[in-house]
This record gives sequence, structure tokens and C-alpha cells, in this order.
Amino acid sequence: MAANVPDVEKDHAGSDSVNGKYDLHHDHHNEESALRRIRTAGSISITPELFEKIYLSPKNRVSNNIRSTFGNPTPLALVGFLLSLTPLSNVLLGWRGAGGLGAAEVGVYYFFGGLLMVLGAFLEFILGNTFPFVVFGSFGAFWLSFGATLTPYFNASIAYDPTNPAQSSSDPVFGSTFAFFHVYMSVLCFIYFIIALRTNLVFVLIFALLVAAFACLAEFFFEIGEGKVNLTMQHSAGGITFAVCLLGWYLFFVQLLAAVDFPLNLPVGDLSRYIRGASERAEKTE
Repeated sequence: MAANVPDVEKDHAGSDSVNGKYDLHHDHHNEESALRRIRTAGSISITPELFEKIYLSPKNRVSNNIRSTFGNPTPLALVGFLLSLTPLSNVLLGWRGAGGLGAAEVGVYYFFGGLLMVLGAFLEFILGNTFPFVVFGSFGAFWLSFGATLTPYFNASIAYDPTNPAQSSSDPVFGSTFAFFHVYMSVLCFIYFIIALRTNLVFVLIFALLVAAFACLAEFFFEIGEGKVNLTMQHSAGGITFAVCLLGWYLFFVQLLAAVDFPLNLPVGDLSRYIRGASERAEKTE
């Protein structure tokens, strides 16, 4: 019986609810109308398209009404990601003389990228949203790792050149070693890219671009290992990540519009209707 419990969103009962509930699955209104009703119905069963737009995950089922208790943590994780990556992309592009892999912003990487994304991941876990939980948790760990690498206390680069700490990040052995981290971040993002094909177009484009961005960063560090500083690779990574940020800010804006029931419904390119889940396909064949 628990598997048949619908996903619900909390809110205050309004005149449009029936017995305190409003079922959007059988509503004949469009998605914009559905968004307007999120803040007026007492307990709402939301459509798969709207669920994906809010949680960046295909609709799943939970055994209780926990989503009616907690707020949506997705925008929190997104803002942590964006306020870390956007400045870093500017640094990689070398705007206004910025450089040093963004070491001046190491606190941002810890507390926005690390703290907010890990917190958002934990809350997604509580809500039963596995894909956002894994994505946000892994990127939270990335920002914590990146920040730690830039922190002298952890001795990441200085260990390779203790006699010249200021230039240790340019040490060839450090560069060749650190490059592998970006190689496998690119692999991870490629996996996320495949999984995101069941969510929305914006999310898919973000991961596709991140695959390329991490590949550029990996090549940049590999060339440091060869004693060269390839600014073309650095600037390419900066440009690609800046494009990621533009998409991310748009997605963040869409999320907050939906959160406050703002009368503006922007598209994200829902893909869940085109790539059906295995369980849904099985139900249709029965």
C-alpha cells in the first residue's frame, strides 16, 4: 500500500481543494495553472513534469508525506555551486588580472561550494531524491577537495616543492598528479550527463559542458607536468564553465520562481516525457 502513496507538496488549504487535496494528475489545466495551485492546495499530488522541474529528478515514490514537511533543498545546493563556480570561471578566464586558481576565494569553496552543497545533498537524501543527492554530494566533496588543495595547511602542492611554496602549484609532478582528479571528474560528469537525460535539457547541457570543462582542466595540468602553461586550455575551461554558470543561474531562477508561485513559468526543456522509466514501460506492457 505504501507504494501507492502519491507525492505531495505542503501548503495551506484553499478554496480550490477538495477534502484538503488537489490531484494535478487528473487536472485539465496546463502546467502554469498547476504551478499557481501549489500554494493554494492543502495537499497536492504533482505531475511528473512539475516534480522534475522542482527537484531535478524523475518522479519517485516515498512511503510517507515527508515532502509536505520539508522545503525544497535544490535551490540551496544550486546557489552553493554557482557562487563557487562563477567566480572560478572568471579566474580561469583571467578577467581583471585574476589568477592563482582562485586561491583568494578558498573560503567560498569551503562554505558555499562545500557546506551548502553537502547540506543540500543530505536534505535531498531525506526527501528520497537519489540522483540530486549523489550529484550535490559529489560536487560538495569536489569543492571541499579543491579548497583543501589550495589551502597551505593541507600541504597538497607544497609537498612537491617545499623550498618554494609560492610556486609549488606550478611544480610538474604536482600538475601531472592533480590532473588525474579532473580526468575522473570528467568521467563522473559524463555518467551524470547520461542519467540527466531523464530530467531536463538545461541539466543535460550543464553536465555535457562540465565534461568538456574538466577535460580542459585535466589537459591544462598535464601540460604543467610537461613544464608548459597552456593558457588556451585554461581559458577554454573558463569559458565553458562560465557557460555552465549561465545555465545554472537560469535553472536557479526557475526554481525560485516556482518556490514562491511567481506568475512566470519559464521552460527547462522537460525530457521525462520522452525517456520513460523502466517501471513505467513495464506497466504499459502488462
